[in-house]
Amino acid sequence: MSDQGLGSWTARRRRMSPQAAALVQDGVAVTYAELDDLALRAAHGLRAQGVGRGDRVAWLGFNSIEMVAAMLGTAKLGAVFVPLNTRLAPPEVAWILADSEPTLLCWSPGFETVAESDDVRATGVRRWATGAAAGGAGLGDLLGDLPAGRAAPLAEDIGHDDLFMIQYTSGTSGRPKGVQLTHGNIVWNCYNLLVDVDVRTDEVALVTAPLFHTAALNQVLFPVLLKGGTSLVEARFDPDRAIGLIEEYGVTLLFGVTSMYQAIALSARWPDADLGTLRSALSGGAPLPEALLRTWAERGLPIIQGYGLTEASPGVTMLRAPETLRKLGSAGTPCFFTDVRVVDAALEDAGLQDGRPEDAASGTPGEILVRGPNVTPGYWRNPAATQAAFVPDEGGGWLRTGDLATVDEEGYLRIVDRLKDMYISGGENVYPVEVEAAIYTHPAVAECAVIGVPDERWGEVGQAIVVVRAEHTLTAAELLTHLEPRLARYKLPKQVRFLDELPHNASGKLVKGRIRELLEDR
Repeated sequence: MSDQGLGSWTARRRRMSPQAAALVQDGVAVTYAELDDLALRAAHGLRAQGVGRGDRVAWLGFNSIEMVAAMLGTAKLGAVFVPLNTRLAPPEVAWILADSEPTLLCWSPGFETVAESDDVRATGVRRWATGAAAGGAGLGDLLGDLPAGRAAPLAEDIGHDDLFMIQYTSGTSGRPKGVQLTHGNIVWNCYNLLVDVDVRTDEVALVTAPLFHTAALNQVLFPVLLKGGTSLVEARFDPDRAIGLIEEYGVTLLFGVTSMYQAIALSARWPDADLGTLRSALSGGAPLPEALLRTWAERGLPIIQGYGLTEASPGVTMLRAPETLRKLGSAGTPCFFTDVRVVDAALEDAGLQDGRPEDAASGTPGEILVRGPNVTPGYWRNPAATQAAFVPDEGGGWLRTGDLATVDEEGYLRIVDRLKDMYISGGENVYPVEVEAAIYTHPAVAECAVIGVPDERWGEVGQAIVVVRAEHTLTAAELLTHLEPRLARYKLPKQVRFLDELPHNASGKLVKGRIRELLEDR
């Protein structure tokens, strides 16, 4: 038997660096030898519960060493891991369980209300409460009362084409879809990341973004594990604690989304924080405002921006470190093993179905298409969605991302917006990301979002929703005066609303659908 899957990585690391620290949480360190033991124990425990090759294992819990071990143990069996968003309500969890049909739902204490809800019980899925405290390591009680020590190795024949994980999209437009990711998808994504970022064996990565999303898992945890570095696993993100961990452990690699980098920069600890050990600060999920990029660059920490999506495991493009200031705000060029096109046919949908979309002219917004070994084979039990997501081509299908970008003369992409977020005002296309970037240049703005709203005269106009920084004041008139020299008149928001905070999903992304609901309730 030959296990080439991700579950074999703990054993491979064990024979190279058994005593090196693989994971650290709440002061508890786990070596690579110990992580292999935990993953093997998890695999045997799951097998005893009836989990076999191809079966799904759902997991509901915060980031933890236990979660990582359970995921790797699932992989060792050739089973499929289904991480659940910890912010979902019981009916939403129940829908995913009904769709994925896992053999087992494992959940950590703190999630009893969801796991034991009538909605989840009605699915008929067997539930298994794990022994660790919520967010804790649970080293002596992994997945039940199993004997301590090294379990017998498994002999499973697992290849790169085997399914490793189903990650459900956030469901911002309709029901969430289960994105299938193979072992090979993740492996090739790691190769892409390691070509772009100099991850080293002495790396110390801070993992504060949720591991049920693809970015923290596949852009940080797995590449660091592959190189034999150490990951600090945090149950939740806290900006002050993040700064403290960077100083205490000498963190070298950081990943975050806009709200996380913004929160750290606004922390009272920021001016005096010792961030000298940081070598790489990665970002993805949404473009960072240039004002925020400059704030970090002024501290000698240029943030490496990338673009990706769950369906691409997630890396698609990367702005490499030497280019971060010269191409500030760009999402970079395609990753090494990934091909990208930006096509103008997406705006009309003409030409996409016959497989002959035309490339957009330089500087003209178009839809991003992606192809490569890191791209999903399709959606779980949803052939219609899979077919709609891919544009056929002689060299293999291109994934439609639904994201808009421009390409400059040097081939660098700049993300414009989501195709569905663009609105048309007086016949002109308006991209909220561009307007938001201008709003962020005002020093009183902590966070903002722009959405299109109906207008009798113009069809649609922009509405800006703004969170003002503490100890600052800002009026709508002051903001518009600030924006007038920075934006064309048709791009200026016609309405400005102020909120105390904006809603985010568990990965830290703004949820614009929820913003609309909040405004309707007021």
